[in-house]
Amino acid sequence: MSLSPGDAVPDVTLMTMSESGPAPVSSAEVLGRGTVVLFGVPGAFTPSCSDQHLPEYVLRADELRAKGVDTIACVAVNDAFVMDAWGRSRDTGDAVVMLADGNGDFAEAIGLQLDGRAFGLGRRSQRYAAVLVDGVLRDLWVESAPTDVTVSSADAVLKSL
Repeated sequence: MSLSPGDAVPDVTLMTMSESGPAPVSSAEVLGRGTVVLFGVPGAFTPSCSDQHLPEYVLRADELRAKGVDTIACVAVNDAFVMDAWGRSRDTGDAVVMLADGNGDFAEAIGLQLDGRAFGLGRRSQRYAAVLVDGVLRDLWVESAPTDVTVSSADAVLKSL
């Protein structure tokens, strides 16, 4: 069962890239302060994720911040090296925090795992967007198909803020 409005974000270890290499970060810490827009994607460098989802959040980051968003974060079931390379390839800079959920623990903890084995992807995350306020889920939008980028788009989230 996925998170529901009013639920606290589970505390799971995710990874980010630091100057000295992959570094663990607590999901409760990185997602638990202020207003956070979190979006999950099935995989870095996949077509919908790379061509639509991530770039739209980078382009609309200033608009999201103007609406009171403190942090924009992207999470995928990929390792920190892949998430870092993907972020650099899409010029995320400081606009989007890239979070690696290498083992899929976060996707499982929030109930949004995707079985991509039929496509050779293994277990991944469903595509979604969420608004968190001080670590508590306010809104969650989950796409009906992994290639769709409608209800989880930056534009859709902006309209809800």
